[in-house]
Amino acid sequence: MARPLDRIALISDVHGNLTALEAVLADIDARGIERIFNLGDYVGKGPRGREVIEVCRERCEVNILGNWDDFLPDPDRTYDSEAMAWWLAQLADGQGDWLRGLPFSHDLLLSGRRVRLFHASATTVHRRVRFDHDEAEFLGMFANTPATGDGPEPSVVGYGDTHDPFYEVDRERRTLFNTGSVGNAMDDPTPVYVILEGVVDAEFDAPFSIQFVRVPYDVEAELAVAARLGMPELAGYVSELRHGIYRGEMHDPDGPKYHRRPRPRQPAA
Repeated sequence: MARPLDRIALISDVHGNLTALEAVLADIDARGIERIFNLGDYVGKGPRGREVIEVCRERCEVNILGNWDDFLPDPDRTYDSEAMAWWLAQLADGQGDWLRGLPFSHDLLLSGRRVRLFHASATTVHRRVRFDHDEAEFLGMFANTPATGDGPEPSVVGYGDTHDPFYEVDRERRTLFNTGSVGNAMDDPTPVYVILEGVVDAEFDAPFSIQFVRVPYDVEAELAVAARLGMPELAGYVSELRHGIYRGEMHDPDGPKYHRRPRPRQPAA
């Protein structure tokens, strides 16, 4: 008789959006999933980083470091703005130290596949790898680095950071996927998370799946909270949450291009 498959929910990039987080957690609970791993970026961009940290510390079995979690509470950070100061001041005592002390990555064995989870890349939380990466970037995501540590290299890698979910596999069964964002999704602004399904700790091949789940929520309620609290950069938050347009591109006359790198023009035939 086949063993029942285990399920793990992967969330990432909540960015202080407590309303979206609560909607996603309710969906996870309704599916009977008990294990939740968080791939980082609890804070910044949204108004309730403190509350998001509190919930994730209680609900998530694994919490991983994100780039915002590293640089926002960094005592040596040189860049500042009204919004950065506001987001930092919103954190409770000790939360900045908790964020910066989070592990870089987490490995597990699932249905005979070695899975590695981190926030942005195998080298640092501050290096972004978009969905339109090249082959060298793809292979680099599976490499052991000083940040990930030694040990068997993974055959499956999941990460967040880009707010842009995707799934990719090569002929060697190397599988790369991005969870997308719970609290700050781009293009389609509906929160998204991932369900990993397989046999935990199994060294043998067994059924394995990666499922993406979109969860609608009350975006206007979240924006109302941000307005009531007087959060800076509210217009950018509105652009991202209502329309899925990155705040840095909301006034671009050529339209948003957050996800794709510029391509060289092909010569005319």
